[in-house]
Amino acid sequence: MLQHAIGIVVGGVVALALLMLTISGVQWNSFVMPLVVGGVATFFWPVVIGIWLGRRVKRRRDDQIQDEVNRQLDQRQGR
Repeated sequence: MLQHAIGIVVGGVVALALLMLTISGVQWNSFVMPLVVGGVATFFWPVVIGIWLGRRVKRRRDDQIQDEVNRQLDQRQGR
């Protein structure tokens, strides 16, 4: 997690430096907000993906359990 945070900070600093070097006449503080938003999004996207994948796995497991229950009920009733 710490490596991820350090990577975000270093990437933001490099992006800011490149923007300042390539675009002349624009003040650096106009780039701060996009860099902060990009850094926050970069930091939290693995959390969002992890939650989504976890729910997907849980739903599949629940479906498998329900299928097994239905199979056993059908077997008990002699179908």
